[in-house]
Amino acid sequence: MLDLLFNWRAYSPLDVVFILLSYAMIILIALPVHELAHAFAADRMGDPTARWNGRLTLNPLAHLDVVGTLMILFFRFGYAKPVPVNPRNFREYKKGMIITSVAGPLSNLALSLASLAILRLLLFVPSPPLFSHLATILLWNFAQVNIFLAIFNLMPVPPLDGYRIISNFIPPRWAYSIERYQLFITIGFIVLVLGGRFGYIIQFIANPIFKLFLFITGLG
Repeated sequence: MLDLLFNWRAYSPLDVVFILLSYAMIILIALPVHELAHAFAADRMGDPTARWNGRLTLNPLAHLDVVGTLMILFFRFGYAKPVPVNPRNFREYKKGMIITSVAGPLSNLALSLASLAILRLLLFVPSPPLFSHLATILLWNFAQVNIFLAIFNLMPVPPLDGYRIISNFIPPRWAYSIERYQLFITIGFIVLVLGGRFGYIIQFIANPIFKLFLFITGLG
């Protein structure tokens, strides 16, 4: 989205509309699917907390976070409201935490791969060049941002999914210290993101994954 904001002359008005539409799809589809995946996994592992709190749904209003949504618009990665989880309800604590935490990022990777597969199928269908061009903008950007979301949420920083995963493997005293200063760590992390440098890290990790998906779908 930063490319759109600062290099907008490179895009036609119709291109801009479809780029914005891809971000609307991220906000209204990808984020709810991500959080639903967390809620569904937790529910299956024995914790009904998310279901009781109305998070076992695709309704965007149940999941969206204002700051996380704005980050997606400006930085191409962000977050939604964390799904409430009570690990004490899991039948197996560590297994439940890991599966629940990884379910969200995996759902984004699945959406990315699916959007590229749909794009590949559309390219088989004879259509006007303008339709192919706009479909490529829409689905290509949707695929990329979903990968960015998956990687961002796997960062080992509270309250992101990556921290929920590694917290099962680090010494309890480390986890206690991190959670004690979670607010300051989170603020520092957001400041780092807003500084603009973090996007290069996401891009560096995302590129090989995107190329792999392009190869799998025959678009590479």
